[in-house]
Amino acid sequence: MESYGIISLLPPLLAIILAWWSKQVVLSLFLGVFAGALITNAYNPLFAFMHTLDNYILASLADSWNAGIILFLLAMGGMIGIINKSGGIIAIGEYVAERANSVVKTQFAAWVMGVLIFFDDYANTLIVGNTMRPITDKMRISREKLAFIVDLTAAAVSSIVPISTWIAFEVGVIRDGFDSLGLEISAYGTFVQTIPYRFYSIFALGFALIIIFTAKDFGPMLKAEKRARSTGETLRPGSTPMVSQEMEEIEQPEGESFTFANSFLPIIGVILVTLVGLWYNGGGLEAGTSIRDAFGNADASIVLLWAAISGSFIAGILALAKGILTIGETVDGWIDGAKSMFIACLILILAWSIGSITDDLGTANYLVSILEGNIIPEIVPVMIFVFSAFIAFTIGSSWGTVAIVMPLAIPLANSIGIPMLPTIAAVLTASVMGDHCSPISDTTIMSSTASAVDHMDHVTTQMPYALTVGLVAALFGFLPAGFGFSAVFLLPLGLVALYIIVSIFGKRADDLVS
Repeated sequence: MESYGIISLLPPLLAIILAWWSKQVVLSLFLGVFAGALITNAYNPLFAFMHTLDNYILASLADSWNAGIILFLLAMGGMIGIINKSGGIIAIGEYVAERANSVVKTQFAAWVMGVLIFFDDYANTLIVGNTMRPITDKMRISREKLAFIVDLTAAAVSSIVPISTWIAFEVGVIRDGFDSLGLEISAYGTFVQTIPYRFYSIFALGFALIIIFTAKDFGPMLKAEKRARSTGETLRPGSTPMVSQEMEEIEQPEGESFTFANSFLPIIGVILVTLVGLWYNGGGLEAGTSIRDAFGNADASIVLLWAAISGSFIAGILALAKGILTIGETVDGWIDGAKSMFIACLILILAWSIGSITDDLGTANYLVSILEGNIIPEIVPVMIFVFSAFIAFTIGSSWGTVAIVMPLAIPLANSIGIPMLPTIAAVLTASVMGDHCSPISDTTIMSSTASAVDHMDHVTTQMPYALTVGLVAALFGFLPAGFGFSAVFLLPLGLVALYIIVSIFGKRADDLVS
């Protein structure tokens, strides 16, 4: 692969800077891809434009995994559209509102739901965001805050549970690293042992609870919460939510409508089909295949599409059987829901295209080369954490970051004799942190979509929180872990540090309003 050096940083950084400056994410991403194509095509604008469309955008859509995720998004949007048109969103809102009758309880309900839907971060964001949005709106909780809870509990949970759509990838890259060194070590066993060292993911979940139960915020999030409480405007005036008007309008049909139980049946169907589908697709019927191995071998993009289509059928059949909607109205509801995902699909395709151009330019390899040189062994885990987070921020892909850095981190830890567990954990959890900060991350985009918030509003309000947790993870987690301190001691220490930070710098939005 040809090396482009420092110029390889231009496309992702241009996309990120333009997105912050202009608030036009689609245009910014396209220009980032075009800038990369200019570099690879000897700065010929005509060839660059042509290759932007065919080599990157079209190629990203043609990838079977990406196509499956796009279809999953459309089908999930369609299912939610039917539930909405049948009055189900209102039914869910009324049921939860009776129990989550305060700001704290509502936010905690969103957190719990995010933790319970542990099997996939994509399904997590779409289900939690769309289900909780009407309820948080009623409680005058900003869309930015909802998106923060949705985003934080998605990858942070899916990446650390022993059974999820992440497991195959994470165990696979660990196994490859061990095989390259000829080490006879269980990759899955190592994965489980790294869980206590996933400082960012664990601290992020704890930080969200601290924010929720202290009712304190700081930075741009405090401003958003103050606006929502004082004016009832859960969206920033002039912002562009990541869904169309169809999904913003919560419908109440005349006559009979979905009950709470009816509304959740399609969602339960999605969860069950996903779990069974992961087992079946991963070879669960074959003799000697454990549930863990089956989940690890499954193609999640196919299974998620099965689940979303199944959920759509369940929602449609219920609406027809109860006489709530006609066949035409059911189809219209599905189409309206699917249409609401158009912007998210477009941004995802462009985000994948940015990832492809950074691969061609060798952006990550250039960043890795910067690390080469004099290294103090004990600080390698924290260095790898910071470095991996920056790569994830730059390329917008947690899995891409792990695939790039892990083959380097494992041999490095082995050669200089530093603890293997915190080093591996640093790569895995830093990829989640970088995702939380990056406007070109697919999960961040999907969180904005499910929460129906302006994408850059979500990024700018979440980033200070992610950086705060990341700083604590670095200073109270990976730095002392490199010197041999146990995670049993470091985890409570970091959580206490986060509580102190929120107590000192946080303010209650309700107090500012009153």
